[in-house]
Amino acid sequence: MIRHDSNRIDPKRRTTIDPKKKQFACPSYKEQDYPHRLNIYHVPPTAEIKLEEFEQWAIDRLRILAELEACTFRNKTLAETADHIKPLLDQWLRLDPNSSSAQGCTDFRLQTQRRKDHYSHFILRLAFSATEDSRRRFARVEETLFRLRFQAENVRERQDFVSSLTLDWEVVGEHERRTLAQDLLNAAPKQKKADILDGSWVKVDFETVPELVEGRRVFVKAGKAYVPSKEQMSIVLAGFHDRLEKGLELTARALPRLDEDDRLSPILDHLSKNFATPDSSLADSDTTLPGAPITASSIDHLSQHFPLCMHNLHMTLRKNSHLKHFGRFQYTLFLKGLGLTMEDCLVFWRQSFKLITDDTFNKEYRYNIRHAYGDVGGDAIRRGRGYSPFSCQKILTEHPPGSGESHGCPYRHFSIDNLTGLLQATGVHDREVLRGVKEDVDKKRYHIACNRVFEWAHEAELQTVKGNGTWKATELDTIVHPNTYFKRSYLLKSGVTGDSGHCQDD
Repeated sequence: MIRHDSNRIDPKRRTTIDPKKKQFACPSYKEQDYPHRLNIYHVPPTAEIKLEEFEQWAIDRLRILAELEACTFRNKTLAETADHIKPLLDQWLRLDPNSSSAQGCTDFRLQTQRRKDHYSHFILRLAFSATEDSRRRFARVEETLFRLRFQAENVRERQDFVSSLTLDWEVVGEHERRTLAQDLLNAAPKQKKADILDGSWVKVDFETVPELVEGRRVFVKAGKAYVPSKEQMSIVLAGFHDRLEKGLELTARALPRLDEDDRLSPILDHLSKNFATPDSSLADSDTTLPGAPITASSIDHLSQHFPLCMHNLHMTLRKNSHLKHFGRFQYTLFLKGLGLTMEDCLVFWRQSFKLITDDTFNKEYRYNIRHAYGDVGGDAIRRGRGYSPFSCQKILTEHPPGSGESHGCPYRHFSIDNLTGLLQATGVHDREVLRGVKEDVDKKRYHIACNRVFEWAHEAELQTVKGNGTWKATELDTIVHPNTYFKRSYLLKSGVTGDSGHCQDD
């Protein structure tokens, strides 16, 4: 007879912890200090934040990254990008230096700004780690943002930040500097010999700084590149690049094992889809146009300021005296965003549908227009005053047009031949512009193609407002909403100064 040992644990009944959840078994949270304005994002945040902050901080950063990518697509230099992005950074992702406060880095305002910057980076890292393409795009614009901030940092705080990093370099000693003084002077001819002897030099593997080697700005010996202090930004950027790439790869491998609730998945999915054009909604102030007669009879005249998607709907409506459901819905909300009242909108559609009787119009179409304005429908619809005008992102991603339908984005949903024909029908004949649009469409940069046409059509007006400074840089950022396109076009062509109208992020 086999004696049973009650103290022995049956291996088949042993309680085990799922290895996929083991890392989340004992979570620890702590607040982090931010002694420097710059951040290399090596340590992920662990403190709790509100769900609203999680989403809004990520949207604010996404707006900056999308604008940086747009500057790259337009072949702007780094200096032009810095001038363009500075007011946007001040508005959406402001980071003040330690010298701006008497309390230094311990100031609550500075800590709050840096906390938002830290969390928003890692939130977007979660959103864009799923595919290699999104990881590459995210890394590219984050490196650009870091470079701009590093260059704008004052010398003292930048040096303090660099000193805090554990980078793979070796400081060149005084004896070695004096021995190689002439070689170092030849590598940095603009520096004085005294500065070379007393300055800060480091040596790294020459593969780490290929751009400095290519530009003959460093001295290379025995596989080591001797880098002066003014060129050390390349080493910091290389370190930032390597850490970010490794972090994105680790995040990609960890995504399937994330033990999170259903509240975050929709937010992350929404953010990942909005990298091309950040989603936006129209503010009430964006529907006001000084001196603009927004009535049913003025729509034909105002259509010259419409973006291509709405111009196509208007032309189709005038040609066929009819639009299918999604086309009517998209166009009705756009007209609502212009400031057209519900009564005038009903008049406009009734006059446009001239091939049907009043009874047919009232039975089949009148209710949908009133529903879009929030005049009828459920309580939520009425309280929210109906539906908001569609942003570019919504038009690009939802309800692609089928046979016989005219809604959607022509840059995405038209063939290149049909798109070229439509652009020429609206007055765009410049070969260089059409070639640029084709390149943008081939690379799926639809909003850049639309902005390219806008800048061509308003070239003289944009030069005027930039030259006399009547419009701020934030009023000339990339257009990501059809109603913003219309308002900016109307104000530029009318010579009106002031706010050009913007969409607020959801």
